[in-house]
Amino acid sequence: MGNNRFIDITKQTERARLYFEDKLAFTVGPVELKGMLEDPTVQIIDVRKKEDYDKGHIPMAISIPKKDLENNLNKISKDKINVVYCYTQQCHLAAKAAVILAEKGYPVMELEGGIDVWKNQYQFEIVS
Repeated sequence: MGNNRFIDITKQTERARLYFEDKLAFTVGPVELKGMLEDPTVQIIDVRKKEDYDKGHIPMAISIPKKDLENNLNKISKDKINVVYCYTQQCHLAAKAAVILAEKGYPVMELEGGIDVWKNQYQFEIVS
């Protein structure tokens, strides 16, 4: 019975195409983001706890913890692509923040893998 679910889902190619198009449109990988660091049309937002941001964050990122996001929308531009990130791929703070921003009309993308992949897998620079 369990295998039937996977067989059924793999036959839904149009649904899969739409899902992966959306995933590509609204996520960015660490290598892509590294290339965007100096782009003035991009704003990077760290939605982790402030004390974790202070210990180390992606260069150019501003700290707006997810719990404080709605009270700090004035720090975010609707004229920029707002890239949000949190701790890990399994952490959903960034996805939850992205939902809030999208609902309020802010262009938003999520960094895949969070700071964990940025720092540990790719060993890209972090600043404090």
